[in-house]
Amino acid sequence: MDIQLLAAWIRGRYAQLRAARDAGATSTELAVIAGALLVGAGLLVAALRTKLGEKIGIINGG
Repeated sequence: MDIQLLAAWIRGRYAQLRAARDAGATSTELAVIAGALLVGAGLLVAALRTKLGEKIGIINGG
């Protein structure tokens, strides 16, 4: 899935949820969106750590 498309969908859905003030599905859906963002951030950190580890290994002669 395209990241820009996903980001646009999340922004649009978040704006729609804020405007609707729905109590039931809103909190669940916001929790799912927050979870997806946390997973994405975790994957980004893991990728950066892996790449940085490769670079440090090359610098240290490993």
